[in-house]
Amino acid sequence: MIENYLEASILAIIQGFSEFIPVSSSAHLVIISKISNFNISSLQLDISLHLGSLLAIIFYFRKDLINLSKNKSLLSLIIVASIPLMLVGYIFYATGIVEHVRNLKVIAWTTLIFGILLYFADRREIKNSINNDLNLKNILIIGLFQILAIIPGVSRSGITISASRFLNFDRVDSSKISFYLSIPALGGASALGIKDVINTNINFDIMLLYSIIFSFFISYLTIKYFLIYVKNFNLNIFIYYRIFLALILFIIAYN
Repeated sequence: MIENYLEASILAIIQGFSEFIPVSSSAHLVIISKISNFNISSLQLDISLHLGSLLAIIFYFRKDLINLSKNKSLLSLIIVASIPLMLVGYIFYATGIVEHVRNLKVIAWTTLIFGILLYFADRREIKNSINNDLNLKNILIIGLFQILAIIPGVSRSGITISASRFLNFDRVDSSKISFYLSIPALGGASALGIKDVINTNINFDIMLLYSIIFSFFISYLTIKYFLIYVKNFNLNIFIYYRIFLALILFIIAYN
C-alpha cells in the first residue's frame, strides 16, 4: 500500500512539475512507464493527475478567470485557439493514431527539435502584450502550433510559449497565454478520460483522491514559481535540460 502511494507521488510530481514548464509532461510519463515497473499506472490515475493540474491552474488564476469571463473578446480568442487541438486531438485519440507516436525514438527527436525551436523563439524581440496585441491572427497561429503537442516530447507549454515568443510576446505574457490555453486542453483530456472510466465501471477510491490532491499541490507551486522565474530569467535552463534529456533518450532508444 505504501509503495502505491510512493508511486502515485512520483507520478504526481512529474505531472504537476512538467505540465506547465516547457519540457513535456506526456514525454516524462511515457518514459517513466517504459523504464519502471510501477504497479498503479492506469487510465484513472492518469486522469486524476491531469485533473489535479486542471484544478490548480483554475485556482491560481481564479481572479484572472473571473475577469476573463467579463472580457468577452479575450475569452473568445482562448476558445478559438483551443478548437484545433480539441478537434485533432479527438481524432488522434479516437483512431488510436496517438499510440503510434508514443515511443522513445519519437520522444527523443521531438524533445531535441522543439527544445532548439524554443531557443530561437526565446531570442525574439519583445514588442507585444496580451492586453494590446493578442488578436485573432495571433491566437490562431498559437492554437495551430498547439496541435503539435499531441506528439509526446513536443510539450504543450513549450510549443505555445515558443509560438507566442515568435510573435514577440514577452516571457510572462507568453506563459500566461500558455496557462490560459492549458485549461481547455486539460479539461478536454480529462473529459475523454472520464468517459472511458465510466464505460469501464471503475470505482473512485482514496488513492485517486490522493493523486488529485498531490498533483494539485505540485502543479500550483510550479505555476507560481515558473511565473516568478520567467520575470527574471530566460528559458535557457529548460532548453539545456531538453538537449540533455534527448541525448539520454537517443542512447536508450537506439541501443
